[in-house]
Amino acid sequence: MDIMKLREYEGLSPFEIKDFLAKAASKVAGTSAVTYLNAGRGNPNWIATEPREAFFLLGQFAIVESKRVMDLPPGVGGMPKARGIASRMSAWLGRHAEMPGAGFLGALVPWAVQKFGFDADKFVHELVDSIIGDNYPVPDRMLVHNEQVVHEYLQWAMCGSPRPKGKFKLYAVEGGTAAMCYIFKSMKTNRLLNAGDTIALGTPIFTPYLEMPHLEDYDLKIVNIQATQENRWQFDDAELDKLLDPKIKAFFLVNPGNPSAVALSAKTIAKIGAIIKKRPDLILLTDDVYGTFVPGFRSLLGAYPYNTIGVYSYSKYFGCTGWRLGVIAVHEDNLFDKLIAQHPEPVLKKIDKRYSALTLEPRKMRFIDRIVADSRDVALNHTAGLSLPQQVMMLLFSAYELMDTKKHYQKACMGIVKKRVEATLEGLGLDVPPNELHDNYYGLIDFEFWARKNLGEDVVAWMKENVHPLDIVFRLAEDHGIVLLNGSGFEAPDWSVRVSFANLDDHVYDDIGRAVKAVARSYRQAYEASKGKAVKTSRTATAKVKADSKPRAKK
Repeated sequence: MDIMKLREYEGLSPFEIKDFLAKAASKVAGTSAVTYLNAGRGNPNWIATEPREAFFLLGQFAIVESKRVMDLPPGVGGMPKARGIASRMSAWLGRHAEMPGAGFLGALVPWAVQKFGFDADKFVHELVDSIIGDNYPVPDRMLVHNEQVVHEYLQWAMCGSPRPKGKFKLYAVEGGTAAMCYIFKSMKTNRLLNAGDTIALGTPIFTPYLEMPHLEDYDLKIVNIQATQENRWQFDDAELDKLLDPKIKAFFLVNPGNPSAVALSAKTIAKIGAIIKKRPDLILLTDDVYGTFVPGFRSLLGAYPYNTIGVYSYSKYFGCTGWRLGVIAVHEDNLFDKLIAQHPEPVLKKIDKRYSALTLEPRKMRFIDRIVADSRDVALNHTAGLSLPQQVMMLLFSAYELMDTKKHYQKACMGIVKKRVEATLEGLGLDVPPNELHDNYYGLIDFEFWARKNLGEDVVAWMKENVHPLDIVFRLAEDHGIVLLNGSGFEAPDWSVRVSFANLDDHVYDDIGRAVKAVARSYRQAYEASKGKAVKTSRTATAKVKADSKPRAKK
């Protein structure tokens, strides 16, 4: 594609560029013998079946309970009652033991009673009443039993070992996306971040973190804390030392990275801890969606709970992007309540006024509850909270993982993406040493790095002078029917592309690697032609490209 045309796309999010790529890829797939392959989105092509089976079976029991209370034509039921409901569900499951999900649902209640000390009737009633969705969320922040189960799940999924002392206050939200929006909004509202303030971003990073600070709503300045491939996607000392600047109010990062797909090492976490000792007022926000794909994962939330806001989404691990399940976690003893309390009196009076309709003592309102209120513009606080059926699904996912003490599900998910990474590397002809911190969910193909190694410095120099970096993703789409995202949209190297190893069948990933190689060879041929060097005939060259890209028969 023409360089001038590609420059028009430079300001777009990679997720918007993706739409143009998808059209081009679909077009070539419709007119040739290749299959349209979209490895641009991170939506996994697997799901956790057993907790879903339990969900749908629980819904059937809930209707039975509703009709037990009231059953009027033409289909009017009542609200389930708590007294004796646990024993009724046990008996009902005994009569339907052959139904999918019965085993898990039957084991769930005694497990929860033993582990958390729940009253069986209250626990089952929360599940049954919630799956019907016949009430507003009460409490509005998160259901009582759900919060305790999810808290335990997050200790495993995010915090790692050693387990942090104390407890986190949780807010169930509509996925990690909603968490980001609510946190940004409440930090501004409570003057933790003001227009003109500076924040640091651990780059490369998920694109919205790059875009949102520049919105008129926030108008924040950004300092990049850059991780590099040469440093195995860890932050070196020089980069982390930028955080010592008192102008930087907060440090936001995704861990494991998106798109780098590498978790922070224990060494890097310790370095951040050393920074915090010198900067105890530094706010940390960690987005740990992919932590469950790294064995023994440890988050900043687990290491430094006082300074950290944690974000988690169930979407990727359980294959439930459409459910919109996420959590914001703030420790009961935290920096944010302290910083708010330290505001000058005139500022506190303004903030007090915002929340005065909710409490007689707004200054005692915790930051996590302010996030809840701000998510509904305060006036609608009484209707805040994730829908009750969604919270049931969240609890079932959490319990399923916690009850799986041998981590069969985690190993299966890890095995899926690892196999796809290996296939892509084979297609690229690369031998990459294993990295125990790699989650294998995404991969960054550094095109310049690969070309420098395989094509030579002269070709790379010509390419950087004559080819726009976005040409790579457009060529992959237009010539091979493949959609990848440009790494530059994540503050990754300009000549890199992000591959999702989650959403396509195993057998196509070696084709993606071969297609990237084919694009690289086309640049080499263009370079040789520009220098008047001997170039293979077009027929031979075309045959070579086709052999390397290995077109896929339509299915």
